[in-house]
Amino acid sequence: MRRVFRWIVRPSNPTLALVVAILVLAAVVATGTGFWLLFRLSYVLAFALPVTWLIAWYNTRGLQVRVDRRTDRGQVGQEAQEVIEVFNTGILPKLWLEVDDPSEMSGHSAKRVVIVPPRGSRSWIVDTRLTRRGLFEWGPVTISSSDPFGFFRRTRTFGEPQQILVYPPVVDLPHFQAPPANLPGEGRFRRRTHYVTPNASGIREYAPGDAFNRIAWKAMARTDKIMVKTFELDPASDIWIVLDLEQRVNFGSGDQSTEEYGVRVAASVARHYLGQNRSVGLISFGRSLQVVEPERGGQQLTRVLESLAMASAVGEGPLINVLMEEGNRFGRHTTLIAVTSATDDHWVTGLQSLVQRGVRVAVVLIDASSFGDSRSPIMVFSELAASNIPTYVVRKDDDLTAVLSPTGGQGQWQG
Repeated sequence: MRRVFRWIVRPSNPTLALVVAILVLAAVVATGTGFWLLFRLSYVLAFALPVTWLIAWYNTRGLQVRVDRRTDRGQVGQEAQEVIEVFNTGILPKLWLEVDDPSEMSGHSAKRVVIVPPRGSRSWIVDTRLTRRGLFEWGPVTISSSDPFGFFRRTRTFGEPQQILVYPPVVDLPHFQAPPANLPGEGRFRRRTHYVTPNASGIREYAPGDAFNRIAWKAMARTDKIMVKTFELDPASDIWIVLDLEQRVNFGSGDQSTEEYGVRVAASVARHYLGQNRSVGLISFGRSLQVVEPERGGQQLTRVLESLAMASAVGEGPLINVLMEEGNRFGRHTTLIAVTSATDDHWVTGLQSLVQRGVRVAVVLIDASSFGDSRSPIMVFSELAASNIPTYVVRKDDDLTAVLSPTGGQGQWQG
């Protein structure tokens, strides 16, 4: 009885608590006074309460839900789509069902009130514009129903939650430039690849899955076997993007933060070079050290975007530590692009030591002062300029396509 009393008078059910209080008061007063109107009021309320409970209970019985979440990966600016269908297996209609598919995604709203006919169904499409990168859950579907007076409310859950990974947005950088690495003589720095390139390195026997355009017809005529050509990569440097995710140097919030601008820059630079069939890798240190080894092609862009989708500026390791600990990955055949909002000059020393080893370096400097930092990066910019390290400066609300070009953000400091 104590649990029933607490459920009746709980704050979320004030109407029911009031009706029960009126029922008890009317019954007590009617018993003491014999007033017929109060007796009838007591009978009506005592009959109405179980009936309304049965209505709410029945309205959530005999239901089936099918959800087709058609998007499990997307990119900021795109739309995620799902189809929700509710089936009524009962012989009576289901009235005023409140159907919802909750999600952490910003702007997602799948809530709808529907009436489902007997032995019938209702379905609808929910489109959600993706506005924030990250890993989100949507579902499970909940169906709530109440009696006509709002005395009782019942909720059922259908299905399991699913995840959707949202990639960061990218912008075109047609004029972005970073210094090319010092390569040895033409054709000396090569690696085997499964791509077709102008550099044929040999032949081998045909294997299932080899493309017909790789068949070496002359060799096949000599050997009476189907032979295919093997290829090597063009002599080109690896592009390493190092994204600084130290919490101490991050300023702003949401989309207007150095973290989001840095992620967007890293994603855009990666797509720029991968679109040129260059080999691109990514290093970041937020919650943990994330290393995406240099590769080419569309799958590599997916790997980079997956890593950046989960990037968060919560790291405690400064950029200089990352450069020193991962320095063995950078050699004379490497171009390193550092993306940071740090205003101290310790990491500049790390870049200078890499330059002395023959690594070619460029910097995208996020101006933290435009996001609320009290310190200006002008001294860091001056030191980078004195070291002949090409530097792009990105400020809040800048057009990345414009500033990440030799005539936009590189060169002279624009205060």
